[in-house]
Amino acid sequence: MPNMLRIKEKLQTQSGIPCEVDELLGVGGQGEVYKVTLANKPMALKWYYPHSATPAQRQALEVLVKKGAPNDKFLWPLELVQIPSLTEYGYLMPLRERRYVGIVDLMMRRAQTTFRCLATAGHQLADSYFRLHVSGMCYRDISFGNVFLDPANGEVLICDNDNVTVDGQTGGGVLGTSRFMAPEIVRSEALPSTKTDRFSLAVLLFYMFMFHHPLEGKREYAIHVLDMAAMTKIYGTEPLFIFDPHDHSNEPVKGYQDNAFIFWPIYPQFLRDLFTRAFTDGLRDPGNGRVLENEWRSAMVRLRDAIFYCQHCQAQNFYDVEALEKNGGKPNPCWKCKKEVQLPFRLRINDNIIMLNHDTQLYPHHVDGHRKYDFSRPVAVVTRHPKDPNVWGLKNVSQEKWVLTKQGAPMQEVDVERSATLAVGTKINFGKIVGEVRF
Repeated sequence: MPNMLRIKEKLQTQSGIPCEVDELLGVGGQGEVYKVTLANKPMALKWYYPHSATPAQRQALEVLVKKGAPNDKFLWPLELVQIPSLTEYGYLMPLRERRYVGIVDLMMRRAQTTFRCLATAGHQLADSYFRLHVSGMCYRDISFGNVFLDPANGEVLICDNDNVTVDGQTGGGVLGTSRFMAPEIVRSEALPSTKTDRFSLAVLLFYMFMFHHPLEGKREYAIHVLDMAAMTKIYGTEPLFIFDPHDHSNEPVKGYQDNAFIFWPIYPQFLRDLFTRAFTDGLRDPGNGRVLENEWRSAMVRLRDAIFYCQHCQAQNFYDVEALEKNGGKPNPCWKCKKEVQLPFRLRINDNIIMLNHDTQLYPHHVDGHRKYDFSRPVAVVTRHPKDPNVWGLKNVSQEKWVLTKQGAPMQEVDVERSATLAVGTKINFGKIVGEVRF
């Protein structure tokens, strides 16, 4: 079947600037995606099949273009494109860089990343959907098929934004992706909304961290033919969390659903508690029981700060207060090599604990309570003493002096580009907040 657009074909944008077709990037259910050049800049163009190029879709796109992207993580429609004298049309959006891979690639082990990058991706996803929802919009189809990730740093991109609609808007459009749709949609009791988006987001995050679906346990294993009736039962009429604390009848099956068993105990209790609430209260009470985007944002930042390295195999582990209490002050063994681990210095700022690893960086949101989730630039980095590798410090890379105090020692200023030596009990006044070094 020939492509709808020819290479080197010139199209007309609404702004009047011509764009030229360079190459076909992909084919989907609604249309084809091309790489194009607009004013010497590479862009992406989604061109609709004739049956998808409806007046309603065009009107929806015009609303999205006018509203603008909630943040730069969305490959958002920028303007409409058409061929003169034809009814077919498409829209321009930012071009995805090749460094990004699909979340599906992570699920299939075609790409590898780290826990820190997963936590970063989780925060960016929660933050992006939070911004979308507070703007009055609903995504409708959150799934791992619509998200891309840079495995080197955790940065994300969200595609297929032409399905975004005003929250609560009735009518046509996608209902979601199988396995990600909220149970009330599966049961045909509701249409996509902010509430159903929150359920889909929880499923996406669970997949990313556990490499498994939160509702697929013994019940899914016992089904020989996963037809529509079976899927409606598992994901709609009788959904049950695989780690439900009060009902163990849908636990994962060893030898068949091992990812759930492997990854669930790796994470700290606060994250497991959040997932448990998402798939217990969140199943029973869509209105009030679901985990909010802001809760995921906070949890993902806390998860990033909880990472420390095993001194034996260098695997990333998580500082877990609940595990320390259960183990008499000792952390769990390394999940990978099973050996005992030694905790690094850590910094307590109010109720937050940041593990001070060799590569830890503090950001504005750590030291200024008014700058939530601000990762714009580091304000402090962990460094090693140039002459004594056993001495570690926290280098001031902010724009303000710090004040350091130790018991029995005079107050000391830490100038910009200077370091404060890490020692138990040291308190650092960052200007608007005070942190204490612990071990």
